Amino acid sequence: MATDQDFVEYVAEQASLGERLSYRKMFGEYAVYVDAKVVALACDNQLFVRPSAAVDALGLDLPTGPPYPGAREHPIADELLDSPERLQRLLLETSKHMPVPKPKKPRASRKQGGRGGKAGG
Repeated sequence: MATDQDFVEYVAEQASLGERLSYRKMFGEYAVYVDAKVVALACDNQLFVRPSAAVDALGLDLPTGPPYPGAREHPIADELLDSPERLQRLLLETSKHMPVPKPKKPRASRKQGGRGGKAGG
């Protein structure tokens, strides 16, 4: 079952991080970003936080489960959706533990003409 966009918008609203939080649809589910770092996955209308030391650092006892078949266990932060301050702290702390994203390489431009030969001749 794919995640509803309304669910992800609710997560963003509850986290109250403004432009620091963004999300992108991927394979019917969503990746949630804070400061351009993936901090959570929204799968089947549940919020799976990336595994890190953040959960322990905040003293949270969250249930765990795989966000999709074959994935490793992730803390499930659904119970924090009704506690915006705790959700915000968890997402910010998780972001601190995530690596800085690698810069994207520019895409190679495609040659015009279709056959790879010289045009106009």
